Amino acid sequence: MLGFIWFIIMGGVIGWLASLMMRRDASMGTIANIVVGIVGSFIGNSVLGFITGGGTIGAWPPDWSGVVGALIGAVVLLGLLNLVQRGRVR
Repeated sequence: MLGFIWFIIMGGVIGWLASLMMRRDASMGTIANIVVGIVGSFIGNSVLGFITGGGTIGAWPPDWSGVVGALIGAVVLLGLLNLVQRGRVR
């Protein structure tokens, strides 16, 4: 249960950092940040899993390769959302 709570917290932080990097912070709420962080974690760690062997964001102590992969995945996800919604990537 503690791993699940840590996963939600890290997903929120990663989603928030990605939204700051992509300049979408004003238009996103807490739930959206958590969803972007979790989905970005799956995307980033799936793609980078072939290179680094994968990682997780729900572990304690944090697996930093998983956190970096999740952040990269969340930024890519927000870039794709910007492309679909606005027709351009910021």
